[in-house]
Amino acid sequence: MVTPTTTAAAPPPGREDIATTKGASPSHAGDRIFVGLSRGSGITLLVIMAAIAVFLTYRAALAISKDEANFLTTSEWNPAGSPPVFGIAVLAFGTVVSSVIAMVIAVPVAVGIALFISHYAPRRLAAPLAYVVDLLAAVPSIIYGLWGAIFLVPYLDGLNKWLDQYMGWTYIFDKSSEGLARNLVTVGILLAIMILPIITNVTREVFLQVPRMHEEAALALGATRWEVIRMSVLPFGRSGIISASMLGLGRALGETMAVAVVLSPSFVISGHLLDPGGGTFAQNIAAKFNEADEFGRDALIASGLVLFLITLLVNGAARWIIARRKEYSGANA
Repeated sequence: MVTPTTTAAAPPPGREDIATTKGASPSHAGDRIFVGLSRGSGITLLVIMAAIAVFLTYRAALAISKDEANFLTTSEWNPAGSPPVFGIAVLAFGTVVSSVIAMVIAVPVAVGIALFISHYAPRRLAAPLAYVVDLLAAVPSIIYGLWGAIFLVPYLDGLNKWLDQYMGWTYIFDKSSEGLARNLVTVGILLAIMILPIITNVTREVFLQVPRMHEEAALALGATRWEVIRMSVLPFGRSGIISASMLGLGRALGETMAVAVVLSPSFVISGHLLDPGGGTFAQNIAAKFNEADEFGRDALIASGLVLFLITLLVNGAARWIIARRKEYSGANA
């Protein structure tokens, strides 16, 4: 009597390596080197971030321990005084307000440009337009700042007067002082121009990755061009739009030279956004670092720590939004 034996099914052709190495350590020398380099790069990045956080925390603690005012709510910045008094209330207000203005302006425009390049423009026009957008992303921030100070500020004076005349009843756009438009609204518009290429480039690449069959299926069902974009392209690209927006917001939060050239800072929190005043973390650090003594630099580092934490929170919130909404990840696309 022959005992029946069972044999395992052979893996399909071309799948032998995957079947034998899935879940196991790499066997080839090249794979091991690549895995080691990748793991080492990730660990090195974490170590660098931790080192930056430790340095900022240590130097910030030295300054805050000698601060005679509330660091979070004080509007004055005088670490060289006797006693030293400084706080970040004005800096946090200016940073958040200018960044919000920039995002409100830049994100819709960037998404519209990305959709035009990827789905509306003919190929002969789309390629040069995408190239121009790429070039705008490479322009140094100091060039934007000089352009903003020489060209943008004088020409926004008319916009400020128009907003004051027709929107002054909102209190936000009530201009109570005379002078050039060196205010948070101008800074927000300049930042929007600066982050527009970044958001556009990333969003355009995401839109180009939409599966062609999804669009063709929608068209076959009788959908219009806009319905195809609304039902297929935008849902697929939501995670990319959020990621691109966070990249742009990161630059807006940390922009230094352009803001320093355009803004006329004053340590006053005012709801009148058309009045000169306010300030940002990065602009304040750039303006006061050279003239500050050792304690003053520690105070500036303390404000930099707050900006560091704000950036981490913003990126963490973006990751949480994408992870919480499964449809944003493209898993259901």
